[in-house]
Amino acid sequence: MPRRRALPDGLDPRVAEFVEQLRRTVERSGLGVAELAERTGYGRPSWERYLDGRLLAPKGAVVALAEVTGTPVDRLTTMWELAERARNRAGARHERATEAVPVTPARGAPGESCPGESGPGEFGPPPGEPRRTGRGRGGGSGPGAGRTPMLLAGLVGVAVVVGGAFLLGGGGGPQRTGGGGAPSSPGPSAPSAPPPSGVLCAGSACTGRDAEETGCADSRAVTAKTTTVGTTVVEVRYSGTCGAAWGRITGAVPGDSVRVTVGSVRETGTVTAASDTLAYTPMVAVRAAADATACAVLASGEQGCTP
Repeated sequence: MPRRRALPDGLDPRVAEFVEQLRRTVERSGLGVAELAERTGYGRPSWERYLDGRLLAPKGAVVALAEVTGTPVDRLTTMWELAERARNRAGARHERATEAVPVTPARGAPGESCPGESGPGEFGPPPGEPRRTGRGRGGGSGPGAGRTPMLLAGLVGVAVVVGGAFLLGGGGGPQRTGGGGAPSSPGPSAPSAPPPSGVLCAGSACTGRDAEETGCADSRAVTAKTTTVGTTVVEVRYSGTCGAAWGRITGAVPGDSVRVTVGSVRETGTVTAASDTLAYTPMVAVRAAADATACAVLASGEQGCTP
């Protein structure tokens, strides 16, 4: 098996310990990533992310790895549970810190001092450039000497603005469009910033896609809502990076299902493998985690939803 890359900086120690255990388990088995993907049913790109520490493996993948490598499943799943809790705590701290960042008003906003009233350092000359004393080329130093260049500059600026408006307006008349005088519509909005490296979708492009495969279920994802139905935990998982949510159940049995609903959009996931205790839905785009609801329908007939 090729040498793995170094784990990402800042990874929680519990998560790092779990990833190192995954690596040792795979190395001892002698399986390549392609063969591992074929035997476990989880894609090769996913296993690359799991083993590089870019994405926490789901419990189903951990159980499948234990089965194909002959590793005691309890040890791996216990370490996974500790890593999962640590990741959720880190995600919650990150979200609280983001919400607490103060907004600093821009300098020069209405109501702040204008250039003529500023003290030293405010709107002054750049560092290293001498401050002008107000002496003109004729050497005058009276109270109004320093204002003359400013007045002239202001008049020139006004003339430029008026001249530009005259030219753009077609000689001073009202500006018209080719559509019979209706004002032109605003241009297209600027494209949103691209998602971070390893994240493959954002917003509506995530609807219907797998949170694990797209990188949305990385360490920044958090549990936004949770409830318990019988012994099964139901969660709304949310990625602020992707602007999407999905439903997840753990402690489940075959036949249990989970669905996530946002408005009229619904996605569903079901536990099918006899050895699996986890299922999650495809994602649905959301503006806020509060917009999503996750519900479980158990094979026993019990049902329940997150608040």
